[in-house]
Amino acid sequence: MGSCVTYNHMTMANRATMALGEAVRIAASSLWAHKMRSVLTLLGVVIGVSAVIAVISLVQGANTYVAEKIFNLGTDVLVLSRGPAVPTNIDDFLETQKRKKITLEDYYALRDRCTHCAGVGAAFYRPNVETKYGMNYLRDTLLRGWTPSTIAMFGEDYELTAGRHMTELEVTRSSSVCAIGWDLVENLFAGVDPLGKELRLDGDPCEIIGVGKKLGSALGSSRDNWVIIPITTLQKMYGTDQSIRVFAKAGNPEALDATMDQVRQIMRGRRHLPYAAKDDFTIETQESFLSIWAGISSGFFAVTVAIASISLVVGGIVIMNIMLVSVNERTREIGLRKSVGARRADILLQFLVESATIAAIGGLWGVLLGVLLAKMVSWVTPLPSAIQTWSVVAGLSVATTVGLFFGIYPASKAARLDPVVALRAE
Repeated sequence: MGSCVTYNHMTMANRATMALGEAVRIAASSLWAHKMRSVLTLLGVVIGVSAVIAVISLVQGANTYVAEKIFNLGTDVLVLSRGPAVPTNIDDFLETQKRKKITLEDYYALRDRCTHCAGVGAAFYRPNVETKYGMNYLRDTLLRGWTPSTIAMFGEDYELTAGRHMTELEVTRSSSVCAIGWDLVENLFAGVDPLGKELRLDGDPCEIIGVGKKLGSALGSSRDNWVIIPITTLQKMYGTDQSIRVFAKAGNPEALDATMDQVRQIMRGRRHLPYAAKDDFTIETQESFLSIWAGISSGFFAVTVAIASISLVVGGIVIMNIMLVSVNERTREIGLRKSVGARRADILLQFLVESATIAAIGGLWGVLLGVLLAKMVSWVTPLPSAIQTWSVVAGLSVATTVGLFFGIYPASKAARLDPVVALRAE
């Protein structure tokens, strides 16, 4: 008895496997037999899936790139500034302009009093500076006024191939010394050793004491067009009416919250803020910057998914129409199958699998096109891309689901056909 039941189960499983394979074969042969109709049928699914795959790849690539190259503060570093580095609305921006400036005195206070800080550095930036050596000049150089402790925090990105960085004594004396990026070496000092030479920054001289390694570009902008000088020297050149930034290193990510609390207490005490008053300064971490970027990228992704969803729905409707046409064309076939013992479930399964197969083939082409599109964008633009396995699986799954959903009505219509009426059909 047990062996008979086992045999019946194996027979049913074999029948199901054969029915599934036959349905897939019929769907593939139908697509091949009507090539132009197949292309038009799959177009909506292909466009929808390829758009999602391409956008996910580009967004993920950009997220990784931004985390590693743009906002690479480190998980244990915080930034104290007058206001957010990326204002989210005009009202907040205007409010921050009324706040007190962050000054070098604030930096010295934090450096001397912050016991949780493993390091404290100060920074001031001046964009679009003209650098000149002899008759050669370069515009749009980013001038960084730093302290040696700031360099220590970001030293991995600003390693030197020759020379040295500034010292604390040179900061105290506001010395006219500088380290330069690789763009200046290539454009101003071709064939010349820049160490010891006099570089002019908007007309002010500085002695080159260090040469940075080549960093390349980030999202189309060069990372090598920079000059680093003591922050006191920069303020001597351009004045002290601008707010600076202060970087504080906690030493390890677990100590970051305690370090932030102490920095906040020191700053509130220096500004004599009442207990209930809001902070009149901003403290940000790498997580803060990445969350802002994530909000921007997720919004872009949501819009693309919405557009792709419309394309998938249109593609699903087209598949449903084609399956209805297929049911009408194969009415006699359906009647013949029913007359020799095919059940409603067999007919239903056949047409559902055909519909899902058509959509899955469109999804496969969509994945290939999306990957190719993402790579092409990365080749011709500075936007990086990263192909995600889960997005490929999700794209194929969504496409197949669309085929199943929109195939229900044609499949149920085929399953309900009366075999006698179907056999009379011309």
